[in-house]
Amino acid sequence: MECRSGCAACCIVISISSPIPGMPSGKPAGVPCVQLDEQLRCKLFGKPERPAVCSALQPSAEMCGSSAEEARAILAEWERLTRP
Repeated sequence: MECRSGCAACCIVISISSPIPGMPSGKPAGVPCVQLDEQLRCKLFGKPERPAVCSALQPSAEMCGSSAEEARAILAEWERLTRP
């Protein structure tokens, strides 16, 4: 499965605890990553400075659902269930 163009659910909905260029303390849940461009694409995609957690996260039907809205809902629920 490939990422859905213009979705960016994983770059907005989930929290990321590792440093991101421009976000040295990571990213809180619900906050768009500063590395998203105007078309909601990652400006670091394929670059070595992209955080390992981002590179390791692979799209799947279970995570992405059938639409960007469904992906956001799924990831929001996962974020809620794994909150410390």
